[in-house]
Amino acid sequence: MKLNNNQTWEQVAKAESLPTLLLDAIDYLPLLYQEQSLPESQLQERLAEIYREYRRSHTYWQTEKELVYGAKVAWRNSTGCIGRIFWETFNVRDLRHLATAEEIFEAIVDHLYQATNGGNIRSTISIFAPVAPGQPGIRIWNSQLIRYAGYRQPDGSIIGDPEQAEFTELCHRFGWKGQGSPFDVLPLVIQMPGQRPQWFELPKAAVMEVPIVHPDYEWFAELGLKWHALPALANWRLEIGGISYSCAPFNGWYMSTEIGARNFGDEQRYNLLPAIAQRMGLNTGSKLSLWKDQALVELNRAVLHSFTACGVKIVDHHTASAQFMQHWQREAEAGRIVPADWGRIVPPMSASTMQVFHQEMQDVCLKPNFFQQPAPWKRGSSDQPSSIPSALGDSQPKQCPFH
Repeated sequence: MKLNNNQTWEQVAKAESLPTLLLDAIDYLPLLYQEQSLPESQLQERLAEIYREYRRSHTYWQTEKELVYGAKVAWRNSTGCIGRIFWETFNVRDLRHLATAEEIFEAIVDHLYQATNGGNIRSTISIFAPVAPGQPGIRIWNSQLIRYAGYRQPDGSIIGDPEQAEFTELCHRFGWKGQGSPFDVLPLVIQMPGQRPQWFELPKAAVMEVPIVHPDYEWFAELGLKWHALPALANWRLEIGGISYSCAPFNGWYMSTEIGARNFGDEQRYNLLPAIAQRMGLNTGSKLSLWKDQALVELNRAVLHSFTACGVKIVDHHTASAQFMQHWQREAEAGRIVPADWGRIVPPMSASTMQVFHQEMQDVCLKPNFFQQPAPWKRGSSDQPSSIPSALGDSQPKQCPFH
């Protein structure tokens, strides 16, 4: 980077003595100015301005251009996302001015309407105020904006989504009561810095759901299955140029296997393969019959058919794989690598039939990026209220975040 002779920039040039926040800013700003073809002189002025602001407040306020492009590049750098070919179309909502849980909730409801878009889903992120130095950030307690409750039964079974059983119990302690069905939409829990968490019921009209039926098996409708149209992560931290946004929910659209193979198919989730195999008359007494494989294919066919019939955007795993390889080629032409976690990129069925299975990948962390955050009620979290004990360890599973 070329620096002028200003005394401030002599200090900035000594990068080894600067705090991490400024180092990250110095890394990000040249990338922004280069990729957006902005003048070098403006870059030098902006870096000097950031340095002066940091000396006063130990942070800096990013411009809208820095925020918007940083969010897009964070998606481009997300190692677990197969759908990054669309990173430049990310719809970024700058909502840093909102200051209350009620305002944030209203903005999230608006996010759901805008992103769902009547089924023609738009990749969208809503970015709220950044984390202030030495303070906890705004947190959404939910893992996703829309998730179904899991109700523990006296016999140890769970009605609904077992993955959400602990969070459902926390919501009960806050005062929320669900209907006890397998598909009750959980409330949204928002916690402002230094305040107790508040819960809000999502309007039914804001949550589009798809009834799951099968193109060939009429009995499939009798299973009473459905799934929400919008996958929207709520508990990841966005980091751009050293600034952290602990509340920045974002969405894409579903790849069919995220619902059919994982949400519905996993034994620790809805575990529907045995019931479907039984309805199909398959021999579940022998692994050699490959009954799980047959049931899994039909379950995924049902998901794809249902979303398509309802006019809700979804992508199959073969198309997503081809799009990822197209993205790989585009990035190579731009002189960039594609950081990728092979275990999260390769779809969970028919893997070897797709080119991504055979592609060597580099799982490296580039910034800007999204980072998992520990649940606020877990032990060791700075946002943990003393009245809610931890029931989980502090480690975070490494998995596809949308299933």
